[in-house]
Amino acid sequence: MATFGIDTFCRETLDNEWVANCLKSAEGDTTYLHWLLQAWGYTVALSALALAVAMAAGILMGILRTTPNRWLVLIGEVWTELFRNVPLIVQLFLWYFVVPALVPPLKALPGFALAFIGLGLFTSARISEQIKAGILALPRGQRHAGLAMGFTLPQTYRYVLLPMAFRIVIPPLTSESMNIIKNSSVAFAVSVPELTMFARQAGEETSQPILMFMAVTVLYFVSAFVVNRVLKWVEVRVRVPGMIGGK
Repeated sequence: MATFGIDTFCRETLDNEWVANCLKSAEGDTTYLHWLLQAWGYTVALSALALAVAMAAGILMGILRTTPNRWLVLIGEVWTELFRNVPLIVQLFLWYFVVPALVPPLKALPGFALAFIGLGLFTSARISEQIKAGILALPRGQRHAGLAMGFTLPQTYRYVLLPMAFRIVIPPLTSESMNIIKNSSVAFAVSVPELTMFARQAGEETSQPILMFMAVTVLYFVSAFVVNRVLKWVEVRVRVPGMIGGK
């Protein structure tokens, strides 16, 4: 194992001394394993916050695109096309360099915050498409039934349409949740110390880029796999027999 370089993770990042406890150096410096786990934490936090932004904006835009009001539909369509048709890396650079220059208060935000906002809004366009598809997949009678019962249109969405639509779109939402974890790797371009940045920097310092990228690959896989299994469990738990996608 030592010849392959596994012991590198138990060495301090500054003086390269081997440390018995890989997670903590006696002199206060961090080991490469400690650094790797910190980078993993950044990746998970970045992905989770970006997903929250994406869900909030994507659900709202997906709803607007299915309303009878053509102006609301137009707002949803413009939002979706704007964020869907611009590459993610370009959007991150815009959020990191351009938007703070145009909106000075945003200069106080760290790059981490700008990165999860940019990643979240980029993903919101895709979630908007899925929410729209889920709502339109429902029989038209669902909306009419809600209105006939005396619900307002917002109440019809909240209590009738969205609960059913969410059950339909859980599989594509699972894919988007996994994609956010993978797409978070571009955040290294705006100085977020996540897994890809760790692999690049640690690989250069240790002259073992293959080892570092293999370790990062395993953690990306584990993160995405856990999300997949959790949402698959949710899908099974909320499935309605006889409904689209149900059994």
